[in-house]
Amino acid sequence: MPYKLTLEPTEDELVHHSSRDVQSRRSSQAAHCEESGARSLSLLLQECKPSETKKKRELETIIIDSDEDEQVSKKQKQQLIEDEAFAQAVQHIGTSSSSKSPRAANKLDEAFGVDYEAGCRSSSTFRLMQVKGLPQWANKGCVNIRGVIQGDVQVALLSNYMVDIDWLLEACPRLKTVPSVVIFHGESGGSLELLQARKPNSWLLHKPPLRLSYGTHHTKAMFLLYPTGIRIVVHTANLIYIDWNNKSQGLWTQDFPYKNVAAGESKPSPFENDLVEYLQALEWTGCIAIISGIGEVHVDAAFFRKFDYSSAMVRLVASVPGYHLGRNLTKWGHLKLRTILQEQHFEEHFKGSPCVYQFSSLGSLDEKWMGEFGSSIQAGSTFGNEQLGPGPVQIVWPTVEDIRNSLEGYAAGGAVPSPLKNVERAFLSKYWYRWQADHTGRSRAIPHIKTFLRYNDQRLAWFLLTSSNLSKAAWGVLQKNGSQLMIRSYEVSTLMTASLLQSIYSAESFTSSLITLSSRCSVLAFACWKQLKCHSLFMHLQLLYLAQRIAEQGGRWR
Repeated sequence: MPYKLTLEPTEDELVHHSSRDVQSRRSSQAAHCEESGARSLSLLLQECKPSETKKKRELETIIIDSDEDEQVSKKQKQQLIEDEAFAQAVQHIGTSSSSKSPRAANKLDEAFGVDYEAGCRSSSTFRLMQVKGLPQWANKGCVNIRGVIQGDVQVALLSNYMVDIDWLLEACPRLKTVPSVVIFHGESGGSLELLQARKPNSWLLHKPPLRLSYGTHHTKAMFLLYPTGIRIVVHTANLIYIDWNNKSQGLWTQDFPYKNVAAGESKPSPFENDLVEYLQALEWTGCIAIISGIGEVHVDAAFFRKFDYSSAMVRLVASVPGYHLGRNLTKWGHLKLRTILQEQHFEEHFKGSPCVYQFSSLGSLDEKWMGEFGSSIQAGSTFGNEQLGPGPVQIVWPTVEDIRNSLEGYAAGGAVPSPLKNVERAFLSKYWYRWQADHTGRSRAIPHIKTFLRYNDQRLAWFLLTSSNLSKAAWGVLQKNGSQLMIRSYEVSTLMTASLLQSIYSAESFTSSLITLSSRCSVLAFACWKQLKCHSLFMHLQLLYLAQRIAEQGGRWR
């Protein structure tokens, strides 16, 4: 059932703020973030259309929310069976038709020592993370940290904002036996001393330079080196207990083999260039490691050019602190996103379509910057070379009721910080939409996940999973008449578009469907806004068609 959100002043409290004693360090994730008091707004959901009846459909990882005692019609059951068969066929095509990948996905998984659950054989996935306290169906297909860091890992590079070493070693004992571990962090003072005291002696620490005030090292990523290749993980969780157990989180991961040296040098892919340039910006001198079958190697930014990223299903969009101008103007932040989207072509129906901003921390914004950021988000053209143009902006954020009723209670507010003066800015009132995740069982698991996307009905033009909140510090702000982009924090995002998937899968019979189906995929993986229960994408395209068909039978946005 669709809803429209309005904001009206009341005496109730809109809580997007933490108690002072709960995760206060999170407030530094957004520039100038501070505690604030208790004036208020109330988010009122106005129902747009009545629902004739609630229906329940359940088939493994797909359920449409409804009263449990309602019967599912024979026709609906049959449709789900047909849809599942189609999804399996799509997955089979995806894992066997890539001419660019040097190995089939299942062979690559075996080489990395991966033990996926039945039916999950792809080395490239978007996944939701498991949440404690949810029913079993809500965690089906979701992942925990042990499921991410597994196999014969030789080197682990872990990049994050907050790191709890004691929890990390307990939650992922595999790390105790990894020969080389490096933590990229942004800690200082007492927090850094604690990190140094608690880490194993063999672990190395590196703090990327933060040259601007209020900046943070906010990137959440893992780079896991194996004898056969590398696993890259971009995610949204701090390396602390509450983030991996109590909150709505997501990740993207993909495995890449070493390049075939015998085949000669090939032109670096855009993914490779983006990754190496970001790692170089960290100013990490590297470390010496021994990799089975290869021997002693110097792992630094340049080392990452040894892998074959031609099958990458995403583009990286990173932010690096500094004043960027000239050739570097469009290399980082929202201008990087704008540049990539300007290179893409989309279906006609995405002209003027809505854009969703879903995040956990709200920075100090103004209308001018919202327009600047919107110009990047709304970039791109149709196949007829018409600009997609502006569309409605929908900001998805929890309300006071969501915080109060969450798994953590009011303490959950520590993960969604913003000063009240930022939240109450009048120009934002028309954008607010309420966080709803009933159909993944996550309405009470407060979102620390961050996603941006453009959609039309049940179709996606593109989808971004990111560590970036909605702030100038994360995305950058133009200065000096647009000739300079100022960014305060380190961030990393993964962007998926239909054209990227189309370039990976070469089967002509599949191309036309791919353009349509791939544009819907990640709403399934992160089904916080739809009345769907799709908890993961084992393969980008595995469950896409199911979403469309179910939506046609009554699925709606909230």
